[in-house]
Amino acid sequence: MTLPETEFDYEARLAACARGERSALRDLYVQEGPRLLGVAKRLVRDTALAEDIVHDAFIKIWNGAAGFDASRGSARGWMYSVTRHLALNQLRDHRRETPFDEDHEVLDETFNAQDHSARIHRCLEQLDPQRRRCILHAYVDGYTHAQISTRLGTPLGTVKAWIKRSLNALRECMG
Repeated sequence: MTLPETEFDYEARLAACARGERSALRDLYVQEGPRLLGVAKRLVRDTALAEDIVHDAFIKIWNGAAGFDASRGSARGWMYSVTRHLALNQLRDHRRETPFDEDHEVLDETFNAQDHSARIHRCLEQLDPQRRRCILHAYVDGYTHAQISTRLGTPLGTVKAWIKRSLNALRECMG
């Protein structure tokens, strides 16, 4: 005789994480950690890096559990989304890295980065403060459009439009 398999309640575990119950995070890790590691490994093709991504994903899941909205999708899907986004960000950031063989190339790149940083700050300052906040929440804090909408008390469609228009304005400003 086998015991009936109980269904794992992801939403309840996320709600418990939001209340600060560490055992709920452990339960989520035991339940999904190996599969999330598989997702990250397939994307980044490096076991150690994938392990770091899953670690970061669970920190983000713990910190963002209170912001999870079941009306937008399943808790399990949200966890996979967090992991995929971190892995894809890692891939995107890694592509930007360029090894340098000579010191003068490193200095040139440093000065270019400083110039680029100053330009982006000037361009960000030209944006309306509310739109600048949307961009920073999305690309620095890693919030979803829905989280930004909730945080700013602004309709989701408005947030999406602001981000799209602000990115266009930044591209234009940066040249």
